[in-house]
Amino acid sequence: MSHAQRRFPLLLALFAASGCSALIYEIVWYHMLQLAIGSTSVSMGVLLATFMGGLCIGSLGFARLARAGHPLRIYAAIEAGIGVCGLAVLVLMPLVGRAYLAVAAHGLENMLLRGLLAAICMLPPTILMGASLPAISRWLESTPEGASRMGLLYGANTAGAVLGCLAAGFYLLRIYDVVVASLAAAAINAAVAVAGWWVSRRETAPEAGASHEPSLTARPTAIYITIALSGAGALGAEVVWTRLMGMLLGSTVYVFSIILAVFLIGLAGGSAGGSWLARSLGTAAKARLALGWCQVLLAAAIAWTAGMIASSLPYWPIDPMLATSNWLLFQLDMARCLWAILPPTLLWGASFPLALAAAAEDGEDPARLVGGIYAANTLGAIVGALGVSLALVPWIGTQATQQALLVLSAASAWFVLAPLYRERAVALALAASILLAAVLAPRIDAIPPEVIAFGRRIATNAGKAKILHVAEGRNSSVVISRWEDGATQIDVNGHVEATNEPFDMKLQRMVGHLAALTHPNPRKVLGIGFGAGVSAGTFTRYASIESITVCEIEPVIPPISTQYFSKEDYDVLHNPRTRIVYDDARHYLLTTAEKYDIIASDPLDVFVKGTAALYSKEYFEAVKRHLNPGGAFTLYVPLYESDTRTVKSELATFFEAFPNATIWANTLSGQGYDMVFMGHLDPPRIDVDAAEARLANPEFAPVVESLRDIGVNSAVDLFGTYMGTRADLGAWTAGAEINRDRDLRLQYLGGWGINSNMADPIYREMLSYRRLSGHPFVGSPERVAMVLGYLAGAMGRQ
Repeated sequence: MSHAQRRFPLLLALFAASGCSALIYEIVWYHMLQLAIGSTSVSMGVLLATFMGGLCIGSLGFARLARAGHPLRIYAAIEAGIGVCGLAVLVLMPLVGRAYLAVAAHGLENMLLRGLLAAICMLPPTILMGASLPAISRWLESTPEGASRMGLLYGANTAGAVLGCLAAGFYLLRIYDVVVASLAAAAINAAVAVAGWWVSRRETAPEAGASHEPSLTARPTAIYITIALSGAGALGAEVVWTRLMGMLLGSTVYVFSIILAVFLIGLAGGSAGGSWLARSLGTAAKARLALGWCQVLLAAAIAWTAGMIASSLPYWPIDPMLATSNWLLFQLDMARCLWAILPPTLLWGASFPLALAAAAEDGEDPARLVGGIYAANTLGAIVGALGVSLALVPWIGTQATQQALLVLSAASAWFVLAPLYRERAVALALAASILLAAVLAPRIDAIPPEVIAFGRRIATNAGKAKILHVAEGRNSSVVISRWEDGATQIDVNGHVEATNEPFDMKLQRMVGHLAALTHPNPRKVLGIGFGAGVSAGTFTRYASIESITVCEIEPVIPPISTQYFSKEDYDVLHNPRTRIVYDDARHYLLTTAEKYDIIASDPLDVFVKGTAALYSKEYFEAVKRHLNPGGAFTLYVPLYESDTRTVKSELATFFEAFPNATIWANTLSGQGYDMVFMGHLDPPRIDVDAAEARLANPEFAPVVESLRDIGVNSAVDLFGTYMGTRADLGAWTAGAEINRDRDLRLQYLGGWGINSNMADPIYREMLSYRRLSGHPFVGSPERVAMVLGYLAGAMGRQ
């Protein structure tokens, strides 16, 4: 038994540990970088291209280096280097991020600059990650059997990535932060390096064979093309299916961790199966045929997944609100993902070891073999992910994109099999690829609009509303629906964004009126999130406001919303004072030099992955820096689909940045529903007389009409929604977790509390802490007494 065979189980364990640390780093770096360069599809595409580009460079670059020592010793040095780089990124990324924001604030921001930031931070460690498989492969032979072992190493690495994905998503970042997660990953790198070094001291390195450049006959270009197309199909499908499954299961950080873990489970299992098959086949020619059949079967597997997502999973009779435990719901989500996604991921996983076996040649440098195949696969993955997310989905939609991926997989079989068309088995495979593409591609259905509208609640809401409009944008999918009671609703990615129901209209206009009516002379406004346009449209009622800038991440939303909500939002999109900026709101705010009198934020709910970045202390501090003296910041906060721990964290974080904040409640039939947090730069003095005088001024007639539409007939009515200040509610939030950039704790708290039905209990609990003795209202004793009497009556009705 050779040294490699004897120590191979240990190598598998080391490579699994290496994959675990790599996924922890990947999740941490994405977390940190998107805070600086934004979380739009374009920005995330830059991050993905940089990460995978580093893997490609490392794999291909190391494969061309001459042998320089014991493979395990080199591998150990690479792992140690990854650990050092991983810790260095913790220090480097904030510094580079600040430099980027400083440059961007001077109007020099562009995608090249975002790419440069990502490259500076991620290329060094990812290049080392890419070099690890070619490095260790030099301890193996470049034969079909050796290639199968390389495939097993790849599978073990991917299996370890599953553990890293789940550990980061469900433990390290949920309980701790990016620092602890990075330290854990670096500790794994250190352990792998020590183990690799220890083994290298006890096992001699294999002698180098007669390394030579493979001929075109030994490794036809077709194998590179096929494995590249396989990578493109895999990552392109991951982009589409993550988007669709995220809408169906709920867009929490836990759901995305489960989807990624299932995808990796399939790749790992497929790689193990493909390695076993490559070894049993024994020859490169048979492996090549198997690789071709893999691509043919992928056409059927892609059709399976597309069919399950569109026609099966949405109609499982599942009501998530009935779950007695989050863990039970996560198990169900895992089962649904495995049922839908596993078949094609197994075949994509098997393609890699089969490509290695098809290209293997005795006596060749194993690093060149695995480095070339891995680089081709990774390069294809980059093209597939970017092409699908940035071009195909916004251009032709998810249905046609899945059809294109199916045809691509069927066509990729031709590159590897067409030269051998005279063989009966090859001719059969080629005929099957044409038949499957022709029959199955047209049968792929579009995702039901009800999934985009109702998401995880489709089982209980389907059939209750008429779908009026469907659109798929680069970042989001959007549906306009009309309910049986006549209410119109805009839904984004499986969750309601806004409606024209009276209680929703009141909240959306409160976001605008509370700040605009209490500000002495507002002129410049920034709105975060367009939604139905109602919050932004509220500012058109004020003659003093000269400019309304609205930052919206998804370009398809404003025109669609305007088509159906122009009456409610006063056609704000076409108002000459309005300017729409299509960007991640956080990124825009951090890179603009503009200052505003009012910033009004109406983002997605905090449980949606990524939204917590608009609720962090650092973000709120940035908002403060962009407020003019006397300015105000209003923030929509839901109580529904949330729990006490989440709301306490939201409020405590807001108080940390805005100690002078006031809190306002919007109720539904007297029950708690949602709230508006209003941040003030100075201790608030809300003049009731001044507000009433404004409303009596003919210039404010549009404001009066806008307020009456939501059942508010006076300033006293509006101010009667007052809930308290830090002096009142600070005791309630004592000990609550602060949402910071380094952990974005709220996305984990919000995702955990999404099934809660505690809106009214939370409201009642907060109301019990309100003390009217420290209220912010000033003016004539009569009017102040009217407000206090209104508030006291609300407390009495508690």
